[in-house]
Amino acid sequence: MAPANVTTPLRIEDAVNDLCPWSGKPIVPEALTLYNGAVVGFCDPACRDKFARAVAAFEDALQARRVANAGLHQ
Repeated sequence: MAPANVTTPLRIEDAVNDLCPWSGKPIVPEALTLYNGAVVGFCDPACRDKFARAVAAFEDALQARRVANAGLHQ
């Protein structure tokens, strides 16, 4: 068993997709990410990073909505 601080490399075989969701091109091993426990692949690191920025923006927007809605229920 690997120590807890060692991360297992992501494998292209484990990706839930074969084509990049941004470009439609085939995914490559150097452009994988982990999202909600699943390996997601992209055609290049730029598309992977674009995905990370989009996810972060949506998470920020959802958190802002939660805070605003919590204020309505006090």
